[in-house]
Amino acid sequence: MIRLLIRAAIFVVSAALGLLVAAWVLDGFSISASGLLVSAVVFALAQSILSPFVLKMTNRYAPALMGGFGLVSTIVALAVATLVSGGLRISGVSAWVLGGLIVWLVSALGGWLLPLVLLKKRLAATE
Repeated sequence: MIRLLIRAAIFVVSAALGLLVAAWVLDGFSISASGLLVSAVVFALAQSILSPFVLKMTNRYAPALMGGFGLVSTIVALAVATLVSGGLRISGVSAWVLGGLIVWLVSALGGWLLPLVLLKKRLAATE
């Protein structure tokens, strides 16, 4: 149970980092300070729920897009997060596409690197 909570926290933190980087880099992508946590949690939940569905639909109807299913599910999760939370605003096609790419890349790297950092600290604490 603790592992699940740690993984969820890592996923929310990496989503928040992705949202912050996209807001910092892109003009049409903005997030309010008060909406960051809500947007990150909604995005992470939507991504977790939508990823298997998007993977299944991609595999069934567009197998050539299998490599990009993570990007597609990220953009769909961003759409859900903009609808649910008032703190995230994305305007313009380029902001949607580039924002999805940035959030997908940063959250993927965060999901990969944050456990390594946390594990390193945990291993150092046990020595």
